Amino acid sequence: MHREQSGNPFGDDAQQLDPRGFSVTVDRDTLYSSWFQLADADHDNKLTGPDAVKFFERSQLPRPVLAKVWALADNARKGYLDQATFAKAMDMISIAQSTGDISADIYRQKSAKPIETPQLAGLEKHNQKLQEEMQAAQNPFTNGTSTSAPTVPHGEPLVQPRGINRTPSNSYTYKGSSQSAGGATYGGGAQSSFVSPGKQTTKEALRRARKPLSMKHCTSIIDGLKTIYFNKIKPLEEAYKFGSFFSSLLTESDFEAKPSVLLLGQYSTGKTTFIKHLLGRDYPGIHIGPEPTTDRFVVVTHALEERRTPGNTLIVQPDQPWQGLAQYGNGFLAKFEAASCANKLLEEVTLVDTPGVLSGEKQRIERTYNFIDVCGWFAARCDLILLLFDPHKLDISDEFKQVISTLRGHDDKVRVVLNKADQVDQQQLMRVYGALMWSLGKVFKSPEVCKVYIGSFNADKPIRTDMNPSGEELFNKEQSDLLQDLFEIPQRSCDRKVNEFVKRVRAAKIHILIMGHLRKKMPAMMGKQKAQEKLLANLQTEFGMVQREYHLPAGESPTKAIRSSSTMLLC
Repeated sequence: MHREQSGNPFGDDAQQLDPRGFSVTVDRDTLYSSWFQLADADHDNKLTGPDAVKFFERSQLPRPVLAKVWALADNARKGYLDQATFAKAMDMISIAQSTGDISADIYRQKSAKPIETPQLAGLEKHNQKLQEEMQAAQNPFTNGTSTSAPTVPHGEPLVQPRGINRTPSNSYTYKGSSQSAGGATYGGGAQSSFVSPGKQTTKEALRRARKPLSMKHCTSIIDGLKTIYFNKIKPLEEAYKFGSFFSSLLTESDFEAKPSVLLLGQYSTGKTTFIKHLLGRDYPGIHIGPEPTTDRFVVVTHALEERRTPGNTLIVQPDQPWQGLAQYGNGFLAKFEAASCANKLLEEVTLVDTPGVLSGEKQRIERTYNFIDVCGWFAARCDLILLLFDPHKLDISDEFKQVISTLRGHDDKVRVVLNKADQVDQQQLMRVYGALMWSLGKVFKSPEVCKVYIGSFNADKPIRTDMNPSGEELFNKEQSDLLQDLFEIPQRSCDRKVNEFVKRVRAAKIHILIMGHLRKKMPAMMGKQKAQEKLLANLQTEFGMVQREYHLPAGESPTKAIRSSSTMLLC
């Protein structure tokens, strides 16, 4: 590949250097891990922009090409590279050095075969030292050596341990210029002192809220959100009991969780079969049949070995975002589990399978947990909600209407899938589609109905052409559009977390303003009972006063705020 001779930060002679010229028997992961530790100047296991630019320029590729490498490697838009995405970036640099360009299609084609390590200038001494350490570690007769992992000059192991053993710190607050979250330290200085959230006053939180965040306190958007929440928002939520009436308080794992997809629908509409179609395989514990088969909430996640984890175990794992589900009790946790298996899609996205929504009062009464509230909890935290319908089951039961009502406020995440569309002919399909749109318009109470995908998602059976020969092309296009929507989820995940965070802060603001207004109306000593009754009888009027006083938008729905206000007044 031709490289420009001018403007090389390493000099013209550096172009002849080839780190692959040394005779090292070092596996690819170890080599990339050592490069990552070398590039990560502050050793926080996050390779940010300035450090990445300095290290990537060793490849002597043009800046536009390196910009493409960064964008493809950081497809989740975290703002930094970890060791996995750094290894992906190194592979793309190697491909760009051999082809002259890089794109998602080129990377997908080249990654089918083993990729050579890239040529990076100025790493000869580092690679030679790594070779000597590896040889010494493998030689049992070498004096003064150990079999411990190779270290970088600072003495830290090449691969930092991460995972479930990471110490959770979701209930902390630091005063000063240092903030720790998720195992990473933001900022520096020895003057920081630990303050428990219970001792931090609302006045202190408001005073610190006026200070803007600096780049010292966060190395990515997610770190910035965590710092804002744990330092400024969470103390106010605790003081005004926001988590008791709206949504449970957030933890670190809520911010760091992978994007997820929630599947909802009545029984036998193909939810579990749809997941099998996406994965191309069965997940542990899967059962498919015409009768109601999935009787529990199943979170399908990625793991190297197949296993099933019960709900009570999931809610106590600090690195998992399911701790908030403990509020629904053992009745729900007995019907909640995680199924883990190795799959490329699950490395980026988590899938949530749900029990089929049944009609009839008997089914609702016999549930040992609040199915509607649980669906609302998942809906608030997932990135995409798929409502599956069957051409032969277009009726929307009362319970399904209640489930859909919990999705209000999350309309941008809802997609409708008309599954098993190959089981009806063309004329029936048109009637089914019209009836479905009419039903959804009534349930969502909006003229703008969410997007509807039509197809047949079954991994075991091909699309039928006997009922509707001309529909196969339509089904294939709709399936392609839906899969494209799913594969773009990781790229939109960071934007979605910011969007959900802003929605939560706005809801907390309205809740706090109403609570503060009502508290001012309550007497200090005598006549509390009469004051409570008066306020409860005129909550709509009181909210109107709050709306006018603080200039709240007319579109802000006060329903939930008023309901929580009445509950708090009765407490």
